[in-house]
Amino acid sequence: MDKDIRAPEHSRDTVELVGRPTPADTLVGLRVRERIKRTGLLLRWGFAALWVGFWLASTVGRGSPEPVQTVLALFAALFAWSYPRIQAAHVQRIVGWQGEYRTTVTTGGVTSSSDHITQIQKWSAFRGYRETPGHFVLLSRDPNIMCLDVLPKRGLSTPGDTDRLRAVLDRHTARV
Repeated sequence: MDKDIRAPEHSRDTVELVGRPTPADTLVGLRVRERIKRTGLLLRWGFAALWVGFWLASTVGRGSPEPVQTVLALFAALFAWSYPRIQAAHVQRIVGWQGEYRTTVTTGGVTSSSDHITQIQKWSAFRGYRETPGHFVLLSRDPNIMCLDVLPKRGLSTPGDTDRLRAVLDRHTARV
């Protein structure tokens, strides 16, 4: 009988997600990080703006575009746009080979495991979370937000699990 009394409490405070990480999941996490910590975003686009400005100034000064400067300005703009996608692809190479992940969110923290790795993080490791239409993104407490846990909603087994997961996250960490 004692087991029956604990079962509803356990299911209310425990949410499980199962799935394979994708580059799109990582990209969502990186975009959330950029919105919170704007330094990288500003530096990246500032670099591109400097190159485009340099190209415009030299084009106006000469009366026609210089081919090498045009290519460099286009490269800078393309790099600024593609850098998060490059990062997401790199992360996918690191975690993709590990296969399916099983993530359990409980009152004690977040545990993620695959056939090759198990990672346990207490709630004190997180500064907070942000919800997107398809994901919950947990952000690490370190000043540069170097670690992200991206929890895709597609990994939940029932639609009601989304509300339960949100409730567990709200109890243990802040929305940012």
